[in-house]
Amino acid sequence: MVFIAGETLQVYFLGTAGAMPTPNRNPPSIMIRRGSDTLLFDCGEGTQQQMMRARTGFLVQSIYITHWHADHFLGIFGLMQSLSFMGRTDPLTIYGPEGCNEFVHAVRQLFRYHIRFPVLPVTVTHGDTVPCDGYSIHVVETQHGTPSVGYMLVENARPGRFNRERAIEFGVPPGPLFGRLQRGESVRVVKDGTSRDILPEDVMGPQRSGRKIIYTGDTRAVHHLWGDVTQHPDLLIHDATFITAEADRAREVFHSTAGEAGGAAEHLHARTLALVHISSRYTETNTHVHDAKQQFSGEVIAPGDLTMVDILFRD
Repeated sequence: MVFIAGETLQVYFLGTAGAMPTPNRNPPSIMIRRGSDTLLFDCGEGTQQQMMRARTGFLVQSIYITHWHADHFLGIFGLMQSLSFMGRTDPLTIYGPEGCNEFVHAVRQLFRYHIRFPVLPVTVTHGDTVPCDGYSIHVVETQHGTPSVGYMLVENARPGRFNRERAIEFGVPPGPLFGRLQRGESVRVVKDGTSRDILPEDVMGPQRSGRKIIYTGDTRAVHHLWGDVTQHPDLLIHDATFITAEADRAREVFHSTAGEAGGAAEHLHARTLALVHISSRYTETNTHVHDAKQQFSGEVIAPGDLTMVDILFRD
């Protein structure tokens, strides 16, 4: 059976600030909604309020933490309490680098008996893959001076294009049999008194790639270490804490400049680059976008909080 990817894929930028929030930017939190699945990548302070403002609902399947700096996880405590008040009973899995087990243990100790659902820790490292329904989450290494990782959502490959005219030539009547062929099933038809099986490969083109999103979390630009699987993302969400003029400071504190993020996007052949983790020292992002565009020929955005981006199929 061939998986057919037709689900919506939406990215909500719930928090785009650096370590310090600003009046307009919350601490880091990215929500990805694919079909009926909702995933959180980092969960900074105030994330649940941002979810309310964005009207996303609270049906979160799992949380992926990039590293254990407080601006990336403090929102988990309030969110978990709200989920418990709402009667959640399904387990909540928290993925993260080294220290994940200790974090979840601390959460259980702090809440004592007030959380009504299981909280499950899963420690991940570079090269790990979390299989999901129709897609997978790949873990990539990052460099932030502490155990840290980034994440990549990769959809399963899609079937090739269905050749309607060729199917009719083979004697397949328009209707339900078309759908069976597109789902990867063979069908039997009778043409000119002869019965024969029509295989999906008889009427389907070559497989097409699904969509791909990369979220780096806080890091230096280490895209050159990731390998071919990270090439051609539809959206690269990259640390751009500083403008290029402050490259020395970026290296000192294990962050990236917007120019370095642009270089990463160009190297990976990204479709769109989103600049996040903007330091509170900046009141606007025009220079960030300019710096990134000096290195990257694709689309560059510096999304504000509550921005939603629809990831469409390239073809």
